[in-house]
Amino acid sequence: MTKPSSTKPAPSSPFAHRVQNIAAQSVLRGALLLPYATRVRFVGWLVQTVVAPLAGWNKRVRDNLNLVLPDTPDAETRRIAARVANNVGRTLIEIYSGEDFLARVKDAPQSGPGLSAIHDAQKQGRPIVLLTAHIGNYDAVRGSFAMAGQTMAALYKPMRNTIFNDHYVKAVKQIASPAFPTTARGLASLISHLKKGGTIGIVGDIGSTGAPLLEFFGHPAHTPVSAAEWAIKYDALMVPIYGLRQPDGLTFNIFADTPIPNGDPNKMMQAYNDSVEAVTRDHMDQWFWIHKRWKRAANAVDI
Repeated sequence: MTKPSSTKPAPSSPFAHRVQNIAAQSVLRGALLLPYATRVRFVGWLVQTVVAPLAGWNKRVRDNLNLVLPDTPDAETRRIAARVANNVGRTLIEIYSGEDFLARVKDAPQSGPGLSAIHDAQKQGRPIVLLTAHIGNYDAVRGSFAMAGQTMAALYKPMRNTIFNDHYVKAVKQIASPAFPTTARGLASLISHLKKGGTIGIVGDIGSTGAPLLEFFGHPAHTPVSAAEWAIKYDALMVPIYGLRQPDGLTFNIFADTPIPNGDPNKMMQAYNDSVEAVTRDHMDQWFWIHKRWKRAANAVDI
């Protein structure tokens, strides 16, 4: 199933890509000259006060909350929208901060019922599928594992702006490697890593219109099931895990939720959606409510 052609965004021109990249690079390079805590707070503020209003993020947050939590007071909706945009900005500059960011996640406390299962699987050399989400900073988990000497292969989706994508990928790989693109070759490399008893990390809360419609916050949301299918095929442990931002805005807690038993892929990913929802309800201003998570194809069929 594909998105109706009438709703596809117009492709950006190479010139537009260059302009966007120059603007982004200017902000990022300037921010990197600042002390770490100052730069994180500054970019968070900049995205909250400038980028979010211009990009229409505040309206998208409001629309998403009105859909799934219509009783949310207006004042709380505005607070969540502001904090979400701030968190997105912090996440971006943290990814570009390399060693400074890794120093913050090195000793991040770890908690949750999935931790012991992860440690046992590592000792046994069993493959592990870690499913994170767009909450807090999704790269905090990967960075934390890297600093502990544990290799985690990750997937990233190449951006449409190929100029910006080049330096973004370099920043992602500074945090930890390997990181593979969502291409046929990249997926093959990821699977090879898993088959050998490795650990892979995937951000699972994305709205791919070719995926089954599962439930998220009580509404249908396209949810890819590939991660569950890989876990089943290679007898891998599957655990939802999150890098949750702490009240200081600069440090993280790594929370590993209850492992999801291998079985029906749809039921496994529904359990993942339920986990993300529960964690989001506890940290409403950290999940990326700017995403079009409940976007549906016109001819979609619920599964």
